[in-house]
Amino acid sequence: MKHLGTGIGWRPEIADAVEKMPGIDWVEAVAENLCPGHLPDSLLRLRERGVTVVPHGVSLGLGGADRPDETRLAALAERAQVLGSPLVTEHIAFVRAGGTLTASQPLEAGHLLPVPRTRDALDVLCENVRIAQDALPVPLAVENIAALISWPGEEMTEGQFLYELVERTGVRLLIDVANLHTNHVNRGEDPAKALDELPVEAIAYVHVAGGFERDGVWHDSHAHPVPEPVLAILADLASRVTPPGVLLERDENFPAPQELERELDAIRATVRTRAPASGECATGTAPAARPADVPAPTRQRLALAQTALLSALVAGTPAPEGFDRARLAVQSRALTGKRADVVAKVAPELPEILGKAYRAEFSAYAQARPMSGGYRRDALDFAERLLLAGQPEDAKTRGELTQWWLERSGPAPLDARPVTRWLRAARFALRRG
Repeated sequence: MKHLGTGIGWRPEIADAVEKMPGIDWVEAVAENLCPGHLPDSLLRLRERGVTVVPHGVSLGLGGADRPDETRLAALAERAQVLGSPLVTEHIAFVRAGGTLTASQPLEAGHLLPVPRTRDALDVLCENVRIAQDALPVPLAVENIAALISWPGEEMTEGQFLYELVERTGVRLLIDVANLHTNHVNRGEDPAKALDELPVEAIAYVHVAGGFERDGVWHDSHAHPVPEPVLAILADLASRVTPPGVLLERDENFPAPQELERELDAIRATVRTRAPASGECATGTAPAARPADVPAPTRQRLALAQTALLSALVAGTPAPEGFDRARLAVQSRALTGKRADVVAKVAPELPEILGKAYRAEFSAYAQARPMSGGYRRDALDFAERLLLAGQPEDAKTRGELTQWWLERSGPAPLDARPVTRWLRAARFALRRG
């Protein structure tokens, strides 16, 4: 496995600071935020200096019941090639459910949700990973995720689940020690036991990030400093094997560059002082035997379970049997908040137009309308729903929102028809087109 060194998650908000930071060996960029024909100048300059760039996917949904989408896989492969990356990474998670396998409305989580640690889920995950490996030009590494909820009836621990995944597919692992801490607080799972069971030789690199605790629940925010318990888990891992790379993740609430540099120094020191005496490094695993095809009923069983859970989280249907309803409510609110945050990023004009009312209005909209077409479509649908309801009440604000919607949804009207009639006519025309 390529030695990566110490890196940081590249984000547009800190691009200039990252370029100036000493000792940055590599960066990781969210794959879906990159356009291969128009890479940010900052990333191009980093590459020219010899800094490795790794695309990190968030929307493939390898843990979902459906086979990986060919278009998403092709996009991930293209980004790896354009960036000259030594590997690509994704998550052991599902991000959508419903659709053909369940003959139900397609639903999107807008975030990463945990897969059940069952034989059915493992069989599907192994085949999906194999499909992704076949489609990608470089090795794939998959990340353990943080979770607020636990599936009932699980058959394996996280370590056992990951060990068997590697054994059956030869896939590499991206171990997020912050997520191990999250699962310790939220699900009572012992990080040391997980590390005991992991195939540490398969580690491609390690994520380190911060979060916060509220009412006994740890939120993996990527917007707070790295806490000591996360560094302690990193130290435990580093005492077992020297990871090829360690990366600091920060997605929001960016501190001064000096603070990020101090966190990077702490990460370097932790790995250096706890390195195993033998100097053993993670080296990757040999290719595994090709998994057998998953029977259709196995995918369908997983699809039904995941659809029931996601529907409860985003569409207000009853909680599936065996789940903690209070914890599901926490997860549901977290998904709504995440959805509002991302819509605000892809359509920053909306919170500017609506002001302080944005979050409350979006929350009310999201509870009644599950996301099914991506965040940009979600932003348009949110604005449309407000306008069709005669909102906002302030005429000036309503006019600004109307103009925003019209500019992004179709041609301007030819007369002064009421906005409701125009919206309905435009929507009908768009659907026919």
